[in-house]
Amino acid sequence: MSAPRVLALVVAHPDDDAYGLAGTVALHEYDPGFRFILVHATDGGAGQVDPAYPPLHEPLGRIRRREMDAAWTAHGRPPDRHEWLEYDDGELAGVPRTELVDRIGGILAEERPDVVATFGPDGLTGHPDHIAVGAATDVAFADLRNDGGPGLLRLVHGALRRSTWERWNRGRILHGLDPWDAGRMYDLHPVPDEQIGIEVDVSTVAHRVVAGLLEHRTQRHVVSPGVPPDAEEDARWTRAVGAEALVIAWPPRPAAAAVLGDVFEGLPGLR
Repeated sequence: MSAPRVLALVVAHPDDDAYGLAGTVALHEYDPGFRFILVHATDGGAGQVDPAYPPLHEPLGRIRRREMDAAWTAHGRPPDRHEWLEYDDGELAGVPRTELVDRIGGILAEERPDVVATFGPDGLTGHPDHIAVGAATDVAFADLRNDGGPGLLRLVHGALRRSTWERWNRGRILHGLDPWDAGRMYDLHPVPDEQIGIEVDVSTVAHRVVAGLLEHRTQRHVVSPGVPPDAEEDARWTRAVGAEALVIAWPPRPAAAAVLGDVFEGLPGLR
């Protein structure tokens, strides 16, 4: 029997969790003892709303919480534990770092996940909330890793290969859209291909990732890969989310190491 595997994802807003790791969750859903922990620092209540969405008659954060629940229901494998930290959207950079580390670290200490996933130093989009929650998660992981307890075997950061970013940018230009700027906030930021330590082929479950994405209706303008909607959009989304690339932030990865095919691959001592 396979050893139980515990995966934790710590993000800033609803929809941050809708791609990048959702395919991996689907691939492992039937593993004996698999457990998926999801943490949101905010409910995204200060976000923009897709222009095609009907006028709001209630707070955006309340709608986005429902969208998150609906997304994981559509995906088919909701988290085993989900926590809202209840911070204000857009204000995480002003939360004392020690407080954010303690809040996130408290959950990780209770769960002792084998793999923790979050944002890298650039927050993937340069969003200050992403950067703050990623940095706090990194510190919480390091603190717990050093306490001698179980779990905390690998820390990964969601990432986008530069080669993929360049290909998508060519598509944006072809469709008359402004190209992404790697230094501009809210645009997707790439990492060099050689920094990718894990790339998971999730093409067999990509339709489930897209099913989740489609439930984030207020954020359609954000979660779309960036091409105008038409009859082929869902097919393009399915292709776009068919692989999940991650940087291994810990343990240190040798420069010439092979790219792994799964977040749990090669980990010692899984429970």
